[in-house]
Amino acid sequence: MADSQQQRQNSRKSKTSDWISLIRPANSLMVGFAVVVGIAVSSPAGSQMHDIVSVRSLLGFLTGFTISSFSMITNDVYDYEVDKINQPDRAVASGRISLSAAKIYAIPFLLTGLVASFFISTINLAVAAAFALIGWYYNFHGKKLGVFGNSLVALSLAIPYIFGSVAIGNYALNLAYLLAITSFLAGIGREVLKGISDIPGDKIRNIRSIAITRGVPIAKILSATMFLLAVISSSFPVLAGVLGRGFAVYVVLVLVTDAVFCYLAIKTMTIKIEAESLRLKGIALAGMMLGLLAYLLAGLAR
Repeated sequence: MADSQQQRQNSRKSKTSDWISLIRPANSLMVGFAVVVGIAVSSPAGSQMHDIVSVRSLLGFLTGFTISSFSMITNDVYDYEVDKINQPDRAVASGRISLSAAKIYAIPFLLTGLVASFFISTINLAVAAAFALIGWYYNFHGKKLGVFGNSLVALSLAIPYIFGSVAIGNYALNLAYLLAITSFLAGIGREVLKGISDIPGDKIRNIRSIAITRGVPIAKILSATMFLLAVISSSFPVLAGVLGRGFAVYVVLVLVTDAVFCYLAIKTMTIKIEAESLRLKGIALAGMMLGLLAYLLAGLAR
């Protein structure tokens, strides 16, 4: 009897874990945090902390988290056949959660994100709706379109910072927009790199990644180029003169970030087997997080 109860409890825990995994909590938390960063780095000097702890910031975080969660769920829905090859342990691909249940599960996340953004401003609602549409279209068809599909993912990485700046009504050139540029370029590099490891599953869904349509050598060149362009774009805040007292903090931290991206560019060009791109993809994410930290701390130090 006790064993039976324990088995039921374990089954419920496993089911709950599967539902949570659909929204990819780490990814969605990062997107929500990116909105807060966008608010922090675009706030007027001296009012950053006030804006960070505001209701507007909370609503921004909620918008980023839920719209990202919606995109993550729809990704698992549309990538059902691909994930059977590339990620067979995922809840939908393995059959532990049905396709129809996953589709229904996505709806409240989408609605919550749109409502939360509406309470910030109608412009933020428009940005959030565009963010959700880009995520859906990429999952539905966009990822089949090579570099254009990669650009959609990269745009999704950049939009949260723009959303944050718009949330406080700052439309002038500031650190949030410059961070969006760097994130966009690094994001394309990471997505093209990811396509190298995803070749077997991508062929199932006729996804026209650069690695498939142009070959792995061209994919490596494009990925490395994007990482180097991200390095170049990291100089824009210095050239634009928007760092103020955060200049020294930014320069020190961004040099570390640039070193990571330069390392990625070199290692990407020397990939021998497809599996190596998975490890480099993780390093790319770490580099992007370091860059985010550089912008955030420089923005707070202004």
